[in-house]
Amino acid sequence: MRECKPILQMEGIVKSFPGVKALDGVKLSAYGGEVLALLGENGAGKSTLMKILSGVYKKNSGKITIDGEEVELKSIKEAEELGVAIIHQELSVLPNLTVAENIFLGNEKVNKYTRKINKKLLKDRSQRFLEQIGCKVNPEILVKDISVGDQQMIEIAKALTKNSKIIIMDEPTTALTEVETKKLFEVIKKLKKKGIAIIYISHRMEEIFTICDKVTVLRDGKYVGEAITKDATEDDLIAMMVGRKLKEQFPYKKAKSKNTLLKVENLKYKNKVNGVSFEVKSGEILGVAGLMGSGRTETAKVIFGEYKKDNGEILIEGKKVKINSPKDAIQNGICYLSEDRKTEGLILGMSVGHNMTISNLKNYENALKKIDKNKEQNDIEKYINKLSVKTPSSKQLMKNLSGGNQQKAILAKWIMLSPKVLIIDEPTRGIDVGAKKEIYDILNQLKESGKAIIMISSDMAEVLGISDRIMVMHEGKVTGMIKHEEANQELIMKCAVATNE
Repeated sequence: MRECKPILQMEGIVKSFPGVKALDGVKLSAYGGEVLALLGENGAGKSTLMKILSGVYKKNSGKITIDGEEVELKSIKEAEELGVAIIHQELSVLPNLTVAENIFLGNEKVNKYTRKINKKLLKDRSQRFLEQIGCKVNPEILVKDISVGDQQMIEIAKALTKNSKIIIMDEPTTALTEVETKKLFEVIKKLKKKGIAIIYISHRMEEIFTICDKVTVLRDGKYVGEAITKDATEDDLIAMMVGRKLKEQFPYKKAKSKNTLLKVENLKYKNKVNGVSFEVKSGEILGVAGLMGSGRTETAKVIFGEYKKDNGEILIEGKKVKINSPKDAIQNGICYLSEDRKTEGLILGMSVGHNMTISNLKNYENALKKIDKNKEQNDIEKYINKLSVKTPSSKQLMKNLSGGNQQKAILAKWIMLSPKVLIIDEPTRGIDVGAKKEIYDILNQLKESGKAIIMISSDMAEVLGISDRIMVMHEGKVTGMIKHEEANQELIMKCAVATNE
């Protein structure tokens, strides 16, 4: 049962940057022992509001009250001292330090005579906090040797050492397996029992209804409203977020498949890809489903030449091709959009325009082998408009775009190459519902133009919603090939957990 008064109240919060009003009179209340979902499309103001709460940004106006007292959060340290902790989507652990060293980083107990850290005390105290959240990881092991899920537990333990009253979790399950996500939810329930208020940011609707008690929605930097989760529907929340009802969240269009564009025969790579065979036709979306470690991404990277196959054949339009590198794949009409767009797909410090043309610069060379800037710029503007990339200009740095617009810019980069086969891995990870719909519309346009699309996704609704066929993998093998009209979650999961028999 929640407390009568909120631990946190934010009222009339305004924050402006040069030329942009990021927050305009936003309010939010969080209670001890509750999980508050903070929802909104990319660019709605969620991150800005949380950076104000965690002391990264200073508000222009408004009022913040913690435990009934008005506070000014001028720094991260001040926010932490007042009981606010944030666990970022990109975890801030140091891989070459131990678990214990990470938990007490900057807060170590030092012997006043020797000025050395008491390693035993550090281990024992870390063990105590890890036990509180049911984490059995060894405090003396290096962080680089543990899973992402356990790294997240370290961040939570670190927050507990600082007596945090309010814990912000930003897209906490993005890189977690299903098992790790369930473990995180158990930990969140324990934190609720301690009376901690949790602010939970996620684009995954099923998580909101599983773990959150209440929802606050922002749109275009303004407060839209709040709802009790159990009294709301997914459509209600989507309408609040995007300002309209999405008629079709998954706009499926029946394939008009003709010729086979890509055929893979007995593909093998180490123990990750074990004799995979399949084909994709022009004008078709082949969804690829499977649990973490099923070999989906490894198969894609072998086809793209990032990993060198041990055996098997790849055929494009019936002809065998040799692919030993991504360059070979691109020359044969195969492009791959990675699941990790920030590390493998983008150059964040480069402009939007240059990110879009960097793989296709030869197309803009003139007779003197110099880049024809006008031709390049014309194409950049054409694809910014065609894919509705929201950016002030093509010269804007890629790191300043929302996740959905970054994804559309990468799609533009590959579409400019006119591929025959487009492999897209986790196409809407970390993207809001409005941008998801735009990505699906783009994929449907590519499908209608005759491209063969392989879509790897952990989002079951997405796979079921827009795939023409669904290939299911388990332990590096294809365990199912299901038509759109026959597919359901139970059938896919049955194939995904198949035995080797």
